[in-house]
Amino acid sequence: MRLKKLQTNTFEYNETLDFNDWILSIGNGTKGVTNDIDEDSDCKIVEIPSDLLITTTDNKMKVLVKSTYPHLQTKFNDPEYIKDRAILATTNEIVDEINEYIMSFILGSEKEYFSADSISNCTDTCNDADILYPIEYLNSLNANNFPTHRLKLKIGVPIMLLRNLNQSLGLCNGTRLIVTNLGQNVIEAVIITGTHTGDKILIPRINLTTRGSQWPFTLCKRQFPIKVCYSMTINKSQGQSLSNVGVYLKQPVFTHGQLHVAISRVKDRKGLKILIENPDGSCGTKTKNIAYRKILKII
Repeated sequence: MRLKKLQTNTFEYNETLDFNDWILSIGNGTKGVTNDIDEDSDCKIVEIPSDLLITTTDNKMKVLVKSTYPHLQTKFNDPEYIKDRAILATTNEIVDEINEYIMSFILGSEKEYFSADSISNCTDTCNDADILYPIEYLNSLNANNFPTHRLKLKIGVPIMLLRNLNQSLGLCNGTRLIVTNLGQNVIEAVIITGTHTGDKILIPRINLTTRGSQWPFTLCKRQFPIKVCYSMTINKSQGQSLSNVGVYLKQPVFTHGQLHVAISRVKDRKGLKILIENPDGSCGTKTKNIAYRKILKII
């Protein structure tokens, strides 16, 4: 976390210190009460301060997007505006839902890119892999840090690289860019983060492979190694320092330190808003935090 420089104003100074202490208490697991359902001392329920919460009876995603991306339709292609904000969520499914929702408001025509999928290193003894794993099934498979079969883009949309393409040119896993042109075999984009900010580059389709623990094969995909990034997973946001962060907890965090990572991406308390969605669809004020305190003590 990189909080902004402390102000000379006493109120702002104390507010920044309080915010810093609150973030630390989430990180070390001292905040909140033990979750009676899980009966796990490393899992606690924490009450989120009211000034950080989004509570609404209207369209939740609309309110969250407006809070994190005000004036989006007039500033959607402004690199300074885009690079300083993001909506964080726990799973890729929720992230994809948010990105598709936001992209629907961006002017311009949409272009779709489809991957070519296949398998290798199949451990099944039979020779009927094509029958067991048809292309339609392979197209439906998703993995962490892996592009989807169907990639929808518009000019002006922010994207994130999912692989290291050329580190000397700043094309690293996690680099964010804005699309400037959509070709058939390459995508033109401008880098908006890192030391190569402002450089215009071309992104090709590449061959990617991944093996899920639930699959008896290696999935091979030829696709652009990118993902739309108005929203990103909490895990993918590590290392980012942003002015405006919306945290969408449609599903609670599920691993150590996830909540701490989410709330510590922001530079200032005023730039953080959290939307907690209860199972009944209402907005909540409490959420789960997981911090393995024994591990933290060892560290």
